[in-house]
Amino acid sequence: MPKKYISWNVNGLRACLDKGFMDFFDKVDADAVCLQEIKLSEGQLAWDKPGYHAYWNYAKKKGYSGTAIFTKEEPLSVSYDMGIEEHDNEGRIIALEFEDYYLVTVYTPNSQRGLERLDYRMKWEDDFRVYLNGLRENKPVIVCGDMNVAHKEIDLKNPKSNRKNAGFTDEERGKMTELLDSGFIDTFRYFYPDVTDRYSWWSYMFHARENNAGWRIDYFLVSEELKDRLVSADIHHSVMGSDHCPVELVID
Repeated sequence: MPKKYISWNVNGLRACLDKGFMDFFDKVDADAVCLQEIKLSEGQLAWDKPGYHAYWNYAKKKGYSGTAIFTKEEPLSVSYDMGIEEHDNEGRIIALEFEDYYLVTVYTPNSQRGLERLDYRMKWEDDFRVYLNGLRENKPVIVCGDMNVAHKEIDLKNPKSNRKNAGFTDEERGKMTELLDSGFIDTFRYFYPDVTDRYSWWSYMFHARENNAGWRIDYFLVSEELKDRLVSADIHHSVMGSDHCPVELVID
């Protein structure tokens, strides 16, 4: 039976719950739903969804970052973060181990305005690539989330004017290339190598969403061993509730 996975940066889960989150959750009926930027502290949300196991990674800073995974199948093991002090306070990673693969959700740090966090981001990227390939020594890896980079010019509406902005710097794009070259597949581009105007994030300013002036910065990557099991990839661009929309992977 194919399995369906969803990833969504909800930009505050409580806010998203007020904007139809559960309608989408119930309708999509995924085997696992991975969230980023939940912006929650422990105890702030009573979550009770029968049929799903829930795992949370909260940032130490209140109202910031954080990730969650809801999965129908109980994992063999669960781990949080990379085990590297400087990276492990912001709730950015959850990894679930299943019988024949790992499912990892990630909320990659934003390089921020003026690129003030770009140097840190470069360190994060290198450490995260090592971390994923460490998992991959045991079994294949599916990694999804808001990776905060539009990899190619085709992945955003206005590449020329964004060339030196966070999310489209040569440095960030280069790190995504390195990750893919280390043995991962961008599943959306695997199915749609040349399709344009498919985005997963739009600024709240300048009517960006209604004009579809967006960026594709939310991904499902799989390690190459899973290539023959890929069934489909999709972007749910019409689903509202956040400045990001959900992305999907179906795998055999």
